[in-house]
Amino acid sequence: MVRTLALIAASSLALAAGSQPKSEWISLFNGKDLDGWIPKIKGYKAGENFANTFRVENGVIKVAYDGYGGKFDNRFGHLFYKAPFSSYILRLEYRFLGDQLPDGPGWAWRNSGIMVHGQDPGTMRIDQDFPVSSEVQLLGGPETGERATGNVCTPGTHIVMDGKLVTRHCTDSKSATYRGDQWVKAEVEVHGSGKVIHRIDGKEVLTYEQVQYDENDPDAKALIKGTDKLISRGTISLQSESHPVEFRKIEIKVLDR
Repeated sequence: MVRTLALIAASSLALAAGSQPKSEWISLFNGKDLDGWIPKIKGYKAGENFANTFRVENGVIKVAYDGYGGKFDNRFGHLFYKAPFSSYILRLEYRFLGDQLPDGPGWAWRNSGIMVHGQDPGTMRIDQDFPVSSEVQLLGGPETGERATGNVCTPGTHIVMDGKLVTRHCTDSKSATYRGDQWVKAEVEVHGSGKVIHRIDGKEVLTYEQVQYDENDPDAKALIKGTDKLISRGTISLQSESHPVEFRKIEIKVLDR
């Protein structure tokens, strides 16, 4: 059912985008509710928004855990936009607030992300932590010390940087550190199976290309068709990883339909 809805949504969005010049930005979030978005939380079916994790308040998408009983229990979640995309620029603003749930992983403190070239939520295992995708990792900084944001992580995928296949899970960007509860502007430019560019506050901080399935990852292996491992199209989703976070001004510019 979710996959069918996603296909219908993709067709509808393509028609809407086709009626506008490619140079125009399209809002993916109406500021009122989660219309057009599909939650998938570990342990629950796609479409089930456990404990109202993803909600809209005061014109922003909030990722909150007040219904979790004080325990995260590794219930990683993602909020998927209903339609897949291939070549585009996505931009949004994010900020971290409050405290992480006490049993959340140490690495997940002030940690969220934008997943691109992701799998359909309807194809995820019910207990799958993350969709097969490429992640624009969004991090908040500590009171002292440096911590880059706009990094890349690769659940079930590999990427190519400087002509070499990169198989490590995460690679840091060259961004500044953003502390406290300030809003930060993040942008990702995706060109099908070609180049991907991460920008923070308008500055390019990381570039790679050729997002591809990791054939040694069971979830990715199930998605490979034939011998072609390159990913040229996929879903966009926002992460829930145990620390409260907010998103706003989520817009896309379609470069190639």
